[in-house]
Amino acid sequence: MHDWLNQPGYGALFVLSFLASTLLPLGSEWLLVLMLANGYDPVAAVATATTGNYLGAVTTWLIGMYGGRWLIEKVLRVSPEQEERARSHYRRYGAFSLLFSWLPVVGDPLCMVGGMMGINFGLFSALVASGKLLRYAVTAWITLKISS
Repeated sequence: MHDWLNQPGYGALFVLSFLASTLLPLGSEWLLVLMLANGYDPVAAVATATTGNYLGAVTTWLIGMYGGRWLIEKVLRVSPEQEERARSHYRRYGAFSLLFSWLPVVGDPLCMVGGMMGINFGLFSALVASGKLLRYAVTAWITLKISS
């Protein structure tokens, strides 16, 4: 495997994927698609995006666990409606709703509410990392199929 750390695309993908998994309204799939279309290694790109996105979700979980109401409501501007939607997913699907943490709008609040509800970190990690890996792997697979 070549020295992928020296290629700036991977660093940008990591940072964007991290930020996209916090409560900021960003997406990272477009950069993954662009990098794959330009010949970047698919395994390294998917691993980079998944790692960044997972660590962003862990940050959001930690905010839910330790952040307090002021940080959640005033700084992050999570509305009571967003929080209630995430809680209703938990009531309906339990901790397995974290498999959907990759979804837009509801995914990031799911991670935060997981922290607020004290979801076990090991279970959180397994579910969130699995969902995020699957999303990026499918995105990469579709990109590579279309571009070949």
